[in-house]
Amino acid sequence: MKLDLVGRIALVTGGSGDLGRVMCRTLAACGAQVAVHYHSRAAEAERVVADIRAAGGTAIAVGGDVGDEDAVAHLAEAVRSGLGEPQIVIANAVIQYTPWTSVLEQPLADYDGQYRSCVRQAVLLAKAFAPAMQRAKAGRFIALSTECAAQCTAGQSAYVAGKRGMDGVLRVLARELGPDGITVNQVAPGYMLSDRNRDTPPLGWYEERVPLRRRGTDQDVANAVAFLASDLASYITGTWLPVSGGNVMPVF
Repeated sequence: MKLDLVGRIALVTGGSGDLGRVMCRTLAACGAQVAVHYHSRAAEAERVVADIRAAGGTAIAVGGDVGDEDAVAHLAEAVRSGLGEPQIVIANAVIQYTPWTSVLEQPLADYDGQYRSCVRQAVLLAKAFAPAMQRAKAGRFIALSTECAAQCTAGQSAYVAGKRGMDGVLRVLARELGPDGITVNQVAPGYMLSDRNRDTPPLGWYEERVPLRRRGTDQDVANAVAFLASDLASYITGTWLPVSGGNVMPVF
């Protein structure tokens, strides 16, 4: 068996970022045509598009604010006019903020930003793309969560609040879209290695508590996303899949 996405169109929000660019390349390597989304990093998105095309794939770059209703409508039209109706939507974009600090000291704007880029993004993407999936009786909606959503460690409140809010929306969405053959899942990475930090020294404090005793990579995340996007995962929906080397193990 192989992950065959030939004939599928995929949108990856935040496709110009550390994890996003590897997801885009991996989906393209599986045969999908890919819309590489960016908010402000157009040049980075175009480089991802160039990489995919150089490898023989099909890709376009599309921009917009995934927390804004009008911008998502324009984004959807750009994807449809450039490639067609996507059968795979990956909600990966998120607002980055610093510092992470206590609830008492975290600026309210950070909570608003996380709500906008997690909860609003999930809702707006669903409104933009799910109706066509319903008509086709097929589709994949995948969002990027985080191991932090299960750990709720001190200092992470804004990030955790956004991702846990998104989790609630997506679990409801999985029930609502399931009768139409559409799956809705989440991938929850740990503290992964990517282009930004691949050559940094090992983080002993982190790796020693991970059962696999190492950090995962951006490719590990992309592999999980590609699996959930494929027909091999056709009977998996509503799941929150940790890609964390066992650092979080949900118990039910």
